Amino acid sequence: MSIAVNLSHIHQQIQQISEQYQRDNVRLLAVSKTKPVEAIQAAIEAGQRAFGENYVQEAVEKIEFFANRPELEWHFIGPLQSNKTKLVAAYFDWIQTVDRLKIAERLNEQRPADKAPLNVLIQINISDEASKSGIEPDEMLPLAQAISQLPNLKLRGLMAIPKPESEPEQQKVAFRKMQLLFNCLQTEFDDIDTLSMGMSDDMQAAIECGSTMVRIGTAIFGARR
Repeated sequence: MSIAVNLSHIHQQIQQISEQYQRDNVRLLAVSKTKPVEAIQAAIEAGQRAFGENYVQEAVEKIEFFANRPELEWHFIGPLQSNKTKLVAAYFDWIQTVDRLKIAERLNEQRPADKAPLNVLIQINISDEASKSGIEPDEMLPLAQAISQLPNLKLRGLMAIPKPESEPEQQKVAFRKMQLLFNCLQTEFDDIDTLSMGMSDDMQAAIECGSTMVRIGTAIFGARR
């Protein structure tokens, strides 16, 4: 099936799930990592505007390729090393994976003066996996407080990649924890509006538990070649 058809199906799914759980603010982030510009172009032609990338150098080449499309929104969704912060600060609109103050401070210092503040999500390691990036839940508020003081960053919410679970009830355990953290963050800070969680296999459970942004790759672009 074509990328346009895939996108249409996913939007229908999101709409149906959103109506079922009375959600009205769920956005689709197309995860375009490892995909060629031709595939991204097809998604753009089908109406998609927000794209997620994991690898800095690959992403910068794509962002430069589509530099004549200022309406596109580029999200960095991979782990970020200190030596790559300058490129993320210069090229991206969002970073979803901030988990250290040092990274936030570097992004703040390196954000170009002619660009709007970089939108930031704090990544929570909600399933406490050693292999995953992200902070412990009890570290959220101190990090959020520090980020909120950085003028070239704009704290928008939280992101998580829970441990894969096949059963919806198990999926919802982690997502409900994230929902509580998100609600807590909203009571403490202004402009908190984004809870990024849910992928192809757990999108329904994520939306039920308050996700405002689902990250979908393979179901749009097909499996990696």
